[in-house]
Amino acid sequence: MTIEMKGVPKDVHLSVVIPAYNEENRIGKTLRRVLEYLSDQSYESEVVVVDDGSQDRTIEVVREFTTNFPNVTVLDNVPNRGKGFAVRRGMLESRGRFLLFSDADLSTPIGEVERLLVYLQNGYDVAIASRALPLADIRVRQPWWRQSMGRTFNRLVRKLFLPDILDSQCGFKCFPRDVAQQVFSRQRTDRFGFDVEILWIVSKLGYRIAEVPVTWVNDPLSKVHPIRDSFWMLVDLLRVWLNNRGGAYDEMPPDLKLETKSKLRESASALSAIEKK
Repeated sequence: MTIEMKGVPKDVHLSVVIPAYNEENRIGKTLRRVLEYLSDQSYESEVVVVDDGSQDRTIEVVREFTTNFPNVTVLDNVPNRGKGFAVRRGMLESRGRFLLFSDADLSTPIGEVERLLVYLQNGYDVAIASRALPLADIRVRQPWWRQSMGRTFNRLVRKLFLPDILDSQCGFKCFPRDVAQQVFSRQRTDRFGFDVEILWIVSKLGYRIAEVPVTWVNDPLSKVHPIRDSFWMLVDLLRVWLNNRGGAYDEMPPDLKLETKSKLRESASALSAIEKK
């Protein structure tokens, strides 16, 4: 398929944020799939890849795309800071009316974003993909031991933070830009535990969350280490609890307030126009 993309105009409808670390072997395929999908849509879009200090040729591969596709941007984190930091930076620097972050493996196919956008355009503030709902279409499942670890972690998250969320960890979440600014400006977690933190912030700020069943295909080349990263995710949960006790999520950081103020007004006007249609 030939991909024909325009340059990025001022009015970007959808930004797709992709955090990447040592992804040289699949980031090219991922970008081609995302760009092919977006080229078929009637709205304007951009793709923001956040390279998190990769030690391979990830950033060089992405830069080859930026040469041919003006709507592809790469942000370079040096040194490696963690997936949570990469997602936060991408979400805060994106220009779209709606902001989606997606894992680089596209375990949730990019076309599933349309399901999430329907909820955002009909009263919900945040839409997240879920593998745990009855209507989810799991094409390839994780190994049994990863499923068991995931269920245990989700039970802990539901008990301590998010009783109404069945799947907090699916890496496919969409926000209107004004909501994203409010949420990610408060984020403190840099590693894999950031999903729980941002959903806790969403809940704390009173936003409505739609958990949406999606198609999902496990990628056996997952970057998550079953023991090391599970330990750090538990540490992150403790930090979220302590941050909350200390009021860390109550106020937006001062250095982001001025930057966010004008964006909030612009996004509010855009979302109001959508609601009137």
